[in-house]
Amino acid sequence: NRYPNATGAILLHRLDMSTSGLLMFTLNPKANKRMQRQFIKRQVQKTYIADVKGVVANNHGIIDLPLAPDYYDLPRQMVCDKTGKASETHWSVITRSKSTTRLALKPITGRTHQLRVHCAEALKCPIMGDGKYGGQAAHLEGFGNTLHLHARALRLPHPEGGVLELAAPLPAHMKETFGLLGFDRP
Repeated sequence: NRYPNATGAILLHRLDMSTSGLLMFTLNPKANKRMQRQFIKRQVQKTYIADVKGVVANNHGIIDLPLAPDYYDLPRQMVCDKTGKASETHWSVITRSKSTTRLALKPITGRTHQLRVHCAEALKCPIMGDGKYGGQAAHLEGFGNTLHLHARALRLPHPEGGVLELAAPLPAHMKETFGLLGFDRP
């Protein structure tokens, strides 16, 4: 009764299968089209939290690497100056431990596996649990193989005015990692 024009939930954006966090659905095709336009025009600010293996020296930065499909190992992506499409991620350090760093990642573009490739290739610090781009180096003993990448927040213009801010709490495995690794603050 509250949404008489709803025709069923329609997924607005996707996450990689191993990524936890926020998904957004619309209630009808008209709303979906309107909201998709905001993603296409890059009016939606996305924030991800990632625990990476290694200590990132700088406190913030911008990664700009061209990404292309690795046709010999799909859906894997690779950095390729010749055929890659532009991809940009803004990042900042949330906190550090002796061997890991928790980052806030803000993708400007939305390429497949963008954040995973950017951390592994540009920062030389693979996301914990990401064997695809970090190999064995991405796995810390005692932490399993769960990817430590979480879609934390979306911020976008609300169709009726103002700003809509959505957030998803950290999953249990990332909360546990926080305590076990001795990060200096939440």
